[in-house]
Amino acid sequence: MKQKKRTSYISWDEYFMGIALLSAMRSKDPSTQVGACIVNEHKKIVGTGYNGFPTGCDDDYLPWDREGNFLETKYPFVCHAELNAILNSVGRGLSGCTIYVALFPCNECAKAIIQSGIIEVVYLSDKYKDTDQVKASKIMFSQSGIKLRQMSITDQKICISFKVDEV
Repeated sequence: MKQKKRTSYISWDEYFMGIALLSAMRSKDPSTQVGACIVNEHKKIVGTGYNGFPTGCDDDYLPWDREGNFLETKYPFVCHAELNAILNSVGRGLSGCTIYVALFPCNECAKAIIQSGIIEVVYLSDKYKDTDQVKASKIMFSQSGIKLRQMSITDQKICISFKVDEV
């Protein structure tokens, strides 16, 4: 009897958002871990990133605090996942690409997304939707024609095993 293909495989959205979430696990930020994955029109990954300090900046020296004087917080130093994914993109233009990100982009990342040529933002959470930064993002995305799509979740959890005998 001829074997049929497996039907329990994950969707493209789940795959690319999974890469974004896996990338987020590289973040050393104690309070917020965000990852991003940029995909071209051929469903090829062209960039990934996570939130963290710029290359060469000492993450044991710079602050991780969320509150306090500006220079005593992480905010002037952290590069967001979206910006890192754009900056880490592999040699090709990002025109026509989609970015998958766990958290809806802030206004600064929105500018970089728009300028890079990305045409769609797929996100999981919009928990900061009432902030001025996210409101500004949505205004810019709307004016520039960027498609926004909150991802529909079918599976709440995908498990990855590093056991070779389970492959």
